[in-house]
Amino acid sequence: MSEHSLVTQGLELMVFGMGVVFVFLAMLVVVTTLMSKLVNKIAPEAELVAAPVRAKPQQGVDPQLLKVLSAAVKEHRARQK
Repeated sequence: MSEHSLVTQGLELMVFGMGVVFVFLAMLVVVTTLMSKLVNKIAPEAELVAAPVRAKPQQGVDPQLLKVLSAAVKEHRARQK
């Protein structure tokens, strides 16, 4: 076989393979789209109603909690040294 013939056969095989992959992917997109439409038609999603957001009353930091947190941070830093 000549080198030209091998290159031609290789290109033909490449084009055939790429064509098969392209057709398969196109069919996959079509089938997936149809399945999605079918599922939405059979069992549509229930509409979600957003719950109203309640504003939390502004509260200051509890002084006792602040002391405990400060002591914990100091203890942690002392152990790290």
